[in-house]
Amino acid sequence: MHRDTDRSKLFSRRLIMLASGKFLLLGTLAARLYYLQVIESEKYKTLSFENRISFRLLAPPRGRITDRTGRPLADNQQNYRVLLVSENTQSVEGTLDALQQIIDLNSKERRRILREIKRNRSFVPVTVRENLNWTDVSRIEINTPDLPGVIIDVGESRFYPYAGEFSHVIGYVAPVSPKELTGDPLLELPGFRIGKAGIERIHDLALRGAGGNSQVEVNAYGRVIRELERNEGLSGSEVRLTVDMELQRYTAERVAEHSASVVVMDIHTGEVLTLLSSPSYNPNHFNQGLSSKQWNDLISNPRSPLSNKSIGGQYSPGSTFKMIVALAALEQGIITSETKFFCSGKMQLGNATFHCWRKNGHGSMDCSNAITQSCDVFFYETAKRLGLQRIAEMARRFGLGDPLGIDLPSEHGGLVPSNKWKKATIGSSWQKGETVILGIGQGYILTTPLQLAVMTAQLANGGNKISPHLTKRLIGSDGSIENIPASMGDPLKLSSSNVNLVRDAMINVVNHPRGTAFRSRIKQTDMSMAGKTGTVQVRRISKAERELGVIKNRDLEWKERDHALFVGFAPIEQPRYAISVVVEHGGGGSSVAAPIARDILQYAQQLNLIAEPTRVTDEINGSAEPDPAVQESSIPNTKAVNHA
Repeated sequence: MHRDTDRSKLFSRRLIMLASGKFLLLGTLAARLYYLQVIESEKYKTLSFENRISFRLLAPPRGRITDRTGRPLADNQQNYRVLLVSENTQSVEGTLDALQQIIDLNSKERRRILREIKRNRSFVPVTVRENLNWTDVSRIEINTPDLPGVIIDVGESRFYPYAGEFSHVIGYVAPVSPKELTGDPLLELPGFRIGKAGIERIHDLALRGAGGNSQVEVNAYGRVIRELERNEGLSGSEVRLTVDMELQRYTAERVAEHSASVVVMDIHTGEVLTLLSSPSYNPNHFNQGLSSKQWNDLISNPRSPLSNKSIGGQYSPGSTFKMIVALAALEQGIITSETKFFCSGKMQLGNATFHCWRKNGHGSMDCSNAITQSCDVFFYETAKRLGLQRIAEMARRFGLGDPLGIDLPSEHGGLVPSNKWKKATIGSSWQKGETVILGIGQGYILTTPLQLAVMTAQLANGGNKISPHLTKRLIGSDGSIENIPASMGDPLKLSSSNVNLVRDAMINVVNHPRGTAFRSRIKQTDMSMAGKTGTVQVRRISKAERELGVIKNRDLEWKERDHALFVGFAPIEQPRYAISVVVEHGGGGSSVAAPIARDILQYAQQLNLIAEPTRVTDEINGSAEPDPAVQESSIPNTKAVNHA
């Protein structure tokens, strides 16, 4: 009996302990549930919402690039894409085989498609091909029953309506490379493109805009069930350029047969009206993806279509440099307007003989006539007396030897040589004979076509410094406008009489019967131009060849022909346009480059791009009233043609 009582007490204690344990567990569970459902409810609601709702970044429309009047040079167009959803087809390979009967798919593309299908979930569409034409889209749509898993999608892609004419100015867009990832989520979007060259690259951030977002409901596997909300974001800004579409296209047509560069600019504001490099390339191919053949054709072309010769090509300026040498000598008092040197066709310096382009010489020459007739001997003598340093100082004052800072990537600065440079680069000291050659713009000196245009503009505007630029304004998607102010630089502090002497000689070059460009003059008086020819040797002419007769350019291989140059401005009475033309291996400056410049300057004036030469563009100033500063100081009063 006693044992039964003890056993009952033991059972009761165990029951109480077990019940207490259960109540403790239930209490703990209840407390945990209360904590999760009441205290932490907001947190888990958020987590649940985030698992159910997915926010997706949307690429904004890229901003347009337009010419000075608002005509589109880079725009967006509908992009038809064919996509493949692998879960909707029993055989991906079979579907691709069927699709290949409609559009070409090479082995590389197929490998890429299969790789992306393996990497993504089965319901995620994979891009098969972009930029389909309407014919291909129609054929795919008709054959949809035989193409399980294939769908057509419509997006936007970059389009360049004037591909060849503006390729070196506008540039192109292409997919983002791994090294270009900066943390911006937009750059990680599939298929997103950024500017890789030209204006597209310089103003990429402004053109890119601000991304939008899409709020979608998804299931546990990430499949989209429905779209709840959509915000398209802000499209990129419009970039309005200073270039003129019609003038650029005419220029491209005019130099289509040459490897050449042309720059036309406003001599007062620094606005670049035309910047052309020929031959060019099609930027649409970079956006769509270059084939191996297209790429090899570009890089193997001896005329370098990928190179922007206007800002990256470096050439000896030849006789177009004689104005700089003349100004340096006049400013230093080395020569005056009355100084004369006799040209017999050559000049002796030690054991070296330096020849004039005119074999029998020009006779007695003063500075004006030496520029007009491009007498080499006069400038040999002038350079010898002037010296390297003073020539280099004047060249740098006019913007030669360093990048000018135009709003394009990959601008080169050229080279204004010095004794220090030669010792560091070549390991020898400067020689007097090299100064003599420098006097006619040959030897080590290198310039870009843009620098030659700026040099000419500063001569034409009376000696005021300008800075070239291509961007006129940025127009935001909200209508905001950011104008790029006109460049009205400080005076170069040159004697006006010396500048006038050189400028009048440039007028004679084109309009005097003995001028080297007389045959290329503009006969319409109110459009007449001034300028200077240049012909640059790219090979050494031996003594034996001179005795037998120098071989004509037309009888030489293209690579051995002289470069043809011309710089000029128009109209003479109130100059507004400056131009530089460089034709690689074109032959003579007077026979090839000068006629090109004449036609382009005449066309620019006919277009009347700058309607009122006595004011800075009213769109920049915000006023249509004449600018007194421009009227009083920036526009020179040119003298009559000197027939001396």
